[in-house]
Amino acid sequence: MASVTGVPVGWAVTKVGRVSEPDARGTLGTVRNAVLLLELLSEGPAFQQLTDLAERSGLSVPTVHRLLRSLVLSDLVEQDPTSSRYGLGPEVARLAQRYLARQPILGALAPYLVPLRDSIGQTVHVAVLVRGSVVYVDRVDGADGGLYRDTHRVHAALETAAGRILASRGTEDGWRRALESVDSEQRSRLGAERDGWSAAPYLVTEGGSAQEPSEVAVPIVDGHGHTVAALAATAPPVTSEEQLDRIAAQLSRAAHAAGRALGHG
Repeated sequence: MASVTGVPVGWAVTKVGRVSEPDARGTLGTVRNAVLLLELLSEGPAFQQLTDLAERSGLSVPTVHRLLRSLVLSDLVEQDPTSSRYGLGPEVARLAQRYLARQPILGALAPYLVPLRDSIGQTVHVAVLVRGSVVYVDRVDGADGGLYRDTHRVHAALETAAGRILASRGTEDGWRRALESVDSEQRSRLGAERDGWSAAPYLVTEGGSAQEPSEVAVPIVDGHGHTVAALAATAPPVTSEEQLDRIAAQLSRAAHAAGRALGHG
């Protein structure tokens, strides 16, 4: 049963919009709080203190401790034996791999990624939007990769070309979450860009460092007209408009082919 605020009766909401303890009772409240802790553990340092997690979540220390013990038993969380701090566990990686293995878009793109990399000569990425963040779920390295590979990239969506394409073409809720991930000064400026970004055949963002290179991205649209992912490539350090157009055209051909394959799935 919901109240007039849309929050179920008997629940309370903290200032940051999270269900507070001890009002978040019952199975649903427990699940919500466990998910909240997993989210907090995914941010910041690899291992975090119990008291810090309690403060950030708005939950009591005993409640956080109880939830963490259950998560440790399931390997979703692990506890460092030396510091007693908590971090994400190996079961998260297993579930993530199983999830990705079931994504039709990755299978549809598989025949095109290596030839695309060879043609462009740069690293090629596949990205999806998850709760306001852009997650890079597959890649084929080009010569631009250097000695170090950042294989598990997650960024605020509006920081990258792929994220901007996905957020601007997605749902209102997805766009709202993407805006919430940037500071207030950027929010109004970037918020006005949605229509232009969603209509653009491709987008480019300029990187500020070797760890954050420039990026060209195009949408991947399925047979129902939904943008399900973005296909991106690292742009060369010095790139003309003509070069960007050529890279985007090659990305678009692969994206269209994958989209057609999804339409027949």
